[in-house]
Amino acid sequence: MKNKNLYLIGILIAFFLGVGGTILLLDNTTIGKEKIIEKTEKTVSVTESDTLKSAIELVDDATVYIETKTKSGGGSGSGFVYKTDDKYGYILTNCHVIDNYTSVKVTNNNLATYDAEVLGFDEVTDLAVLRIAKEGVLLVAQMGESSSVNKGDTVFAVGSPQGITYINSVTRGIISGSNRAVTATINNVDYLMDVIQTDTAINPGNSGGPLCSSDGKVIGINSMKLVESKIEGMGFAIPIEIALSYVDRLEKGETISRPYLGIQTLDAASYNSNKFYYQRNYHFNIDSSIEEGVIVASVEKGSVAEKAGLKEGDVIFQIDGTDTSDSSHFRYLLYKYKVGDTITVKFYRGKDVKEIKIALNASKKD
Repeated sequence: MKNKNLYLIGILIAFFLGVGGTILLLDNTTIGKEKIIEKTEKTVSVTESDTLKSAIELVDDATVYIETKTKSGGGSGSGFVYKTDDKYGYILTNCHVIDNYTSVKVTNNNLATYDAEVLGFDEVTDLAVLRIAKEGVLLVAQMGESSSVNKGDTVFAVGSPQGITYINSVTRGIISGSNRAVTATINNVDYLMDVIQTDTAINPGNSGGPLCSSDGKVIGINSMKLVESKIEGMGFAIPIEIALSYVDRLEKGETISRPYLGIQTLDAASYNSNKFYYQRNYHFNIDSSIEEGVIVASVEKGSVAEKAGLKEGDVIFQIDGTDTSDSSHFRYLLYKYKVGDTITVKFYRGKDVKEIKIALNASKKD
């Protein structure tokens, strides 16, 4: 009997422990209950503080598509309206855009096309000025200053790469370098050009279009792209100050006169790399200690160079205190002067250093 009572007591204890444990378990779980979740919402505000929309609006309608017909076919490029008068709109572009033209047409951002008159062009600076009827002008671009932008500043280009299908496309980049000098070959002669370097995408058809600062002002004219298998993202623009310094004369159709010495030149470095050829074909020998400079290969009779005393075989190494190492840099320095200016030229004659002054004349073809 005693064992039976103990058995019953054990059952009752187990029962009450099981019920109590179940109640405690249900009270601390979500089973059979609605779970309350507190949710915190955050509002994210997206702004476009870095957009160029308002800047682009200041130049987009001023940019035009240019189509050129030539005897052998044709080509295309871009340009922009820089001023108007009572009758006409005036457009700046690259000389190579209208090269060998027989006719030129301009299409504005509304896809209206007008005949354009070429007022003037200059191959050395790669500049040309056109004009169209004023009714074809939608907007006049605002001129800025290339000196107002620095390396790393945002810039954008407007133009028509690959033709009218992509008229007035916009590409964006930064200033990669200022005060650059790059070599351009014109009629088989190398010239150095002062340019702005940018990584902004500049493709065929962009030539002649504006390069603009982030406030929408034109700071340059897109002129060329350095295309090489190992180089990407290097575009160049003519500083707007240089372009504007020529527009008055180009509008009048004037030939841009440049200083002319009356000499043919040869790079000392080229001479040193192939002395046998040059010594066989020219009547001078250059001292082996001279590694750089501009050799006077010949002197035109009656020229300012002859009158000043330059002779065949002289090696020019300095103009007005600035060293020059090759022919393209020599022309670059020379063309910074005006006809009528006087320059001081230093040169080697044999091993001796000599100095003369030369009053600059214009080329006979001018």
